[in-house]
Formats: sequence, C-alpha cells, structure tokens
Amino acid sequence: MNNFSPSLLSLIVTLLCSWMPATAKPKWFTDAIWYQIFPERFCNGDTANDPKRESLKDTWPYLIPADWKPSPWTSDWYKLQSWEQDGRGFYVHAQLRRYGGDLQGILDKLDYLKNLGVNTLYLNPIFESPSLHKYGATLYHHVDKHFGPAPQEDLVLFATEDPNDPATWKWSAADKLFLELIRQVHRRDMRIIIDGVFNHVGIPFWAFQRARNEGPGSDYAEWFDIHRWDDPATPEDEFDYRGWSGVRGLPEFRKNANGPHPEAKKHMHAIIRRWMDPNSDGDPSDGIDGWRLDVAAEVPIAFWHELREWVNEINPEAYLSGEIWWEDYRNHKLKNAAPWLEKVFDGVMNYRFTDAMFRFANEEKEPDSARDFLAALKAMERDYGYHRLLGLQNLLDSHDVARLGSVVMNPEARLDHDANVQGTPEYRTGPPDTAARHKLKFMASLQFLLPGAPYIYYGTEAGMWGADDPDCRKPMIWPERTYDDEVLLPDQKKKSPAKVGFDKELHLFYRNLCRIRTGSSVWRRGDFKVLGVGPRWFAFRRSSGKERAVVVVNVSEDRLRVPLSSIWDDADGPPHEMISPTHSHGSDEAGSLVVEPKGVVILR
Repeated sequence: MNNFSPSLLSLIVTLLCSWMPATAKPKWFTDAIWYQIFPERFCNGDTANDPKRESLKDTWPYLIPADWKPSPWTSDWYKLQSWEQDGRGFYVHAQLRRYGGDLQGILDKLDYLKNLGVNTLYLNPIFESPSLHKYGATLYHHVDKHFGPAPQEDLVLFATEDPNDPATWKWSAADKLFLELIRQVHRRDMRIIIDGVFNHVGIPFWAFQRARNEGPGSDYAEWFDIHRWDDPATPEDEFDYRGWSGVRGLPEFRKNANGPHPEAKKHMHAIIRRWMDPNSDGDPSDGIDGWRLDVAAEVPIAFWHELREWVNEINPEAYLSGEIWWEDYRNHKLKNAAPWLEKVFDGVMNYRFTDAMFRFANEEKEPDSARDFLAALKAMERDYGYHRLLGLQNLLDSHDVARLGSVVMNPEARLDHDANVQGTPEYRTGPPDTAARHKLKFMASLQFLLPGAPYIYYGTEAGMWGADDPDCRKPMIWPERTYDDEVLLPDQKKKSPAKVGFDKELHLFYRNLCRIRTGSSVWRRGDFKVLGVGPRWFAFRRSSGKERAVVVVNVSEDRLRVPLSSIWDDADGPPHEMISPTHSHGSDEAGSLVVEPKGVVILR
C-alpha cells in the first residue's frame, strides 16, 4: 500500500498527461504510403454528373462564357477550346475548366491504387463548392453534388435543410457515395483522410451569404472579418471583407487568440463528427481516418487544440496533418513545425524534407553536399523528435508546387519559386529526359528509404509532368486512354511535340518502391544511423529489432566504390540481399561495393 491521496494521485496523472505528447502515434501512421488525389482531375467515372455552366456561378473569374462546357480529358493541356477563344488567355480559362473527376472515378480506381502498393489516401477538398479545387466551400456538411450521381436531386435536398442545424441534415446522393468509398477503402485495408479548410470559405458559403444579406445585425456577422457594410441608400455596393491572402473569392473567418467565433466553431465541431462517425453510433470505422488541415499556421493554435480534442473523442487513432509551410517566402525560409507537432498534429506536409532533397539532389550549380543534406535531416529530428519524424508526410510534389517530373527538368527553380511558365518563360514544360528521369528515380528512392512516410501525388507514378498551379493539376493519365501530344505553350505558340501517355516503366518502379517499403519494418519504424559520408555520398543503417538494412547513396556523376567492411559488420556474415532501386543491380568488386552515378544500393 502507498499513502498517496486520491487528489495527489489525480494531480500526478494530470502532470504526466501535460508532459506526455498528446498524440501517441498508432502504428499505421508510420506504415502509411500516402497517395494524394485531386478529385476533379483524377478520374471521371460518371459523365452524367459532369458540371453544368450554372454550377460555376460565384467562382473566379465570375464571367462564364455562354458556350462553356466540360473540357476534354485527353486534350493538349494548353490548347484553348472553342469557349476559351475570347482573348482572356489560358490562365484565366484554366480556372474555369472542369474535367468531371468524381467519386465514382476514385472508386473505379481503388484496385489500381491497391496494386500500386499505396495504403493511405488523402483527398483534396470534396465539400460542396463552385470552384475546381473546392477550397472555397459552400457547405461543409455535404460532398459536392457533381462528385456524386444525382446533382439536381442533391441541390433540391440542400434547400430542405438549415445549414446551421445538424438535426435537419440529410445524406445526399454524393454523401452516400462518399460513405461507400470509405467502406471500400477500408475493405481493402487502406485508410482515407480529407482536407479540412477551416480558415476560409467561398462567397456562396451559407453563413457568409446570410451575414451579407442580413447586415450587421445578423447572427453570422461576427463569423467573418467584415470591414464595411453596404449602404442601401447608395447605388454602390460598399460591402467589404477580408479574403484569404487578399483573394476576395475566399472570405476568411474572423479569429481571435482562440480561433473562430464560438458559434462557427460549434458548426465545425458538428462537421468533424459528421464525417468521422457518420451514423453517430460511437464506432468510427465507417468514417474518415483523419484530416489534412489547410493553412494551419494561419489559424490560432488554440483552435487546433480544440479540434484535436474533438477528433480524439471520436477516434483516438485518427491522424491529423497540418499544412505548415512558409515562414518567409521571399527569403525562402520554411517554418519549424515543432509547436504544432508537440501536442496538436501527428504530422505535417513535410516541405522541409522536399526543400532539402531538391537542394541536395536536384540543384546543379551549387548543390548541397551530403553533409548539408544530413544536417537538414538532423535538424528536423532535433526539432520534431525521431518518433514524430517517422509520421511526417515526406512529399516531393503536390497540388501547390511543380510536379516532380518538371522539377527534375528545371534544377534552377527552387521549391515553389519561379516554377511556372507565366512568370518564367524559359521554364521547360516537357517530360523529363533520360538524365532527369534518373534523377527523379534517385530522389523517389530516398523518399521511400529515409525516416518518414513517403507521399505520391496522383500521376507522378504514371509519368505526369507540369509546372506550378495550374499545370500541376492536369487530368490523370490512364493506360486505357489515348492522349493528344502536347504541342502548344500557354500563349498558343508551338513547341516540340511531347508524347503524353501512361508510363508503364515508371509505374513499375513505384510499385517496386512500395513493395520494398512494406516488405520490412526497418523502413517504417527503424532507427537511423549514418555510417559514412563524403562530399556527394553517404551511407546509413536502418534497424528494427533483429532486422537491419544498409543503404549507400551516390548523388555524384561518378561511380562510387565503398569498402564493404566500412559499412557492414562481418560478424553478421555477408548481406543476403543486394538491390538497387535506381539501377539494374548493385555489385561488389574486390571487397568494395560499387554504386552507379545517381545510384542507391540496399544491403540486407
């Protein structure tokens, strides 16, 4: 027996809980191989639900051509369609394009994703919105009607509800299809998270419209950062408000140190419950497995603490990832995500990893040395802790940056800088050549072997290329489709034809990386130790229990010979397996391991 009083014991428990990380990662976080899907551009599984002209109302640039229609999936990306011939140019019309990607398309391709080897899907926003990207929601509690099988019926259903009263909410046809998608994902032993955009909404968002129409006395006036109200006595519309990053099409929620208005938070709480436990039975297995939280650094961290609590109440195994990105864009300084990872998020979109990889493996004029690259990895471990590092989303491209296939062709363009054709006419828009393609494989191999969860942006495995937004959001390339060659530039001038088609060899390469990753726990949860380093090479070991593997990395343009004895313990006998993801084989000659230029060799 001890003499602890109940109150003292309670105090000790409280103190322990305050010291321990709020998010003890379940195993699946580190086991994840991520696959990001931009729904509107992934696959059109149901042409009957394709968007109509009227569904683009209240989305930039607000002037919709009378002859607008959905864009052909397989057309030359830069080719202007008949309705785009009005002189406003490619970059205006790219925001008006709709290709008809939908939930049925994702359902149709689940077996493709399973066979690829990915096991965790991240969907860009799916909520009702007129925009192509869905980052400006109209309703949080419904999936976009054009992602489901019955858009007009869903529109009628919306009108029967009070958006601020969950008791009136029903399940639309699109909602039901999404729930079926969740079920099918889980049936394949995969997981799914979706984008939560709780910093801003779209102009048609129900509460914003009520505030605008009802004036300063509206129950929703305090939800938004409204600078000036319209004066009905004047012919002008003086209504003015804060839009995210100055974009008027994305009204921001008003926030104090605790986040949005209490009533707005109450609504968001209901949204979290709806999608994480759809039938409210206390069993979250029929709901999503977590959230990716948009522009998380622009929302007070106190709100994310609340949201963390909401999520944990429903599913303690759920994953929260934050978009923590630039601290100083102009000076290319990325944020340290430690404050968000300590007690709020399980992971972040790890752009620090992306930047370090590009500076080490992609830059050609003044690349980082191997020591610089390892120092960048060490800095992340120091800031985040190794256990958290294992759960980060280690990405090389996304919907917000140039595709990896274009990154490797433009080594002078740094992450998210000068990676567009509009501002950088010399930016190369075609597919990677042989050398660039090999560089892509090199970086992808490290992405799968280093600590952290690898992350594939849709189509990277199929050989897609593209500059920064909008070019990184092209329709997915599928093997059963025949695509037009890319022969045009945004200004409609001709360029050398680029063949567009599903890259079977690259797809097989990514399948192999997924197989390597899932084949051993060393890649998912193993420790990390540097065994040797030179100016343009390094070797490291991953260990988990009795399993261990050694990886030798050669980023130089020359063959590398490393004495096997310097990286492998002879007491364990010779390695029983030697593989190279980047080349046909690795080899040892006269007691040395030979690693080809831009090569990676694994010893197990």
